[in-house]
Amino acid sequence: MGREKVEFANGRGEALAALLELPDEPARAYAIFAHCFTCGKDNAAAARISRGLTTQGIGVLRFDFTGLGGSDGDFANTNFSSNVEDLIAAAEFLRASGRAPSLLIGHSLGGTAVLFAGAQIPEVVAVATIGAPASPDHVLKEFAVSLDEIEASGEAEVSLAGRTFRIQKQFLEDLRNRSLDSVIGHWKRALLVMHAPLDEIVSIDEAGRIFEAARHPKSFVSLEGADHLLSDLRRAQYAAHTIAAWAEMYLPAAEVSETPEVVEGMIHVREGNHRFLRDLYSDDHYWLADEPRRMGGDNLGPDPYEHLLASLGACTSMTIRLYANRKSWPLEDVQVHLSHNREYRSDCGDCDEQNRRLEVLNRTIQLTGPLDGDQRARLMEIADRCPVHRTLTGHLEIRTQTVRDSGG
Repeated sequence: MGREKVEFANGRGEALAALLELPDEPARAYAIFAHCFTCGKDNAAAARISRGLTTQGIGVLRFDFTGLGGSDGDFANTNFSSNVEDLIAAAEFLRASGRAPSLLIGHSLGGTAVLFAGAQIPEVVAVATIGAPASPDHVLKEFAVSLDEIEASGEAEVSLAGRTFRIQKQFLEDLRNRSLDSVIGHWKRALLVMHAPLDEIVSIDEAGRIFEAARHPKSFVSLEGADHLLSDLRRAQYAAHTIAAWAEMYLPAAEVSETPEVVEGMIHVREGNHRFLRDLYSDDHYWLADEPRRMGGDNLGPDPYEHLLASLGACTSMTIRLYANRKSWPLEDVQVHLSHNREYRSDCGDCDEQNRRLEVLNRTIQLTGPLDGDQRARLMEIADRCPVHRTLTGHLEIRTQTVRDSGG
């Protein structure tokens, strides 16, 4: 996945800091992610969900609203309307490079903002909200200060999530003058409402109000067990995958490669992206290989060594089961645990470095059932007769040839 640091101007000419995350292949659609109130583009939920969408071929722009993070401007001079205007400016930035957004995603008050902005961005076909309040003025309940003080003095410092911000009276007035029903009650965009049932900041009742106000097509997904900030990695990834799957109905279809014809007994490997993801085909089956994230992959499938271990383990288990069944022995279950590591021969002092290194496949076999000692010993012997075991421990040659590409 690629990542570009970019900036664009809001309606007042102030520079807003942003990240544009791109999939390895040309993006089939673009999205804008709006972060939660006073958070920022780099908070965990924004980053994890954006990265999850790029694995599905969707480019994502996330940015800091005016006065927050790396963006210019004074937060005290902003309001909910300025957040909506920032979203429209972000859409104009993408549009200028031929990448107009078709999907908007908003978290918390950012979710409310995308509902209002979506009505003003013609290319948007789908909007997803996460833990969003139905009305912008819901945020007023979270201010650790008397609203009367702001009304009387014109501004005040408020505390929210352990941070202090200066809020002006016009901020309150702007929040109170926004009506969600007048916006989404008439639009024709698809809507996905996601909310945690036990959200401690924004009640799930707010999700019900959004859902009721919207026309179809609309969907609701419960983020069971999640907190308001989606701080748990698994739940953030679930949200990303759910949004991508739901959006399939409304975004341009991903290009689907034609399934290759594979002769029985052969395996065909094709690139899934330009890093580690690979599509694997046999005559009747399809699966994935990848590398874990710590190695630069997306962890969408087992890595090559895991495939090797799985091959040996499956063959070992099948061979033991086949033999026990033929003998009518009381084998109730067989489990095989495998790992791979490298060791150095301690008795090879004269060997060069390459010959000293020993590749080791560790295999532990667990046999369950009322087997006697002789039966167990025999089944362990049979394990070494597994065809894959014999291939790996026999005289193995790998013969490689190249095929010239038809393109030259």
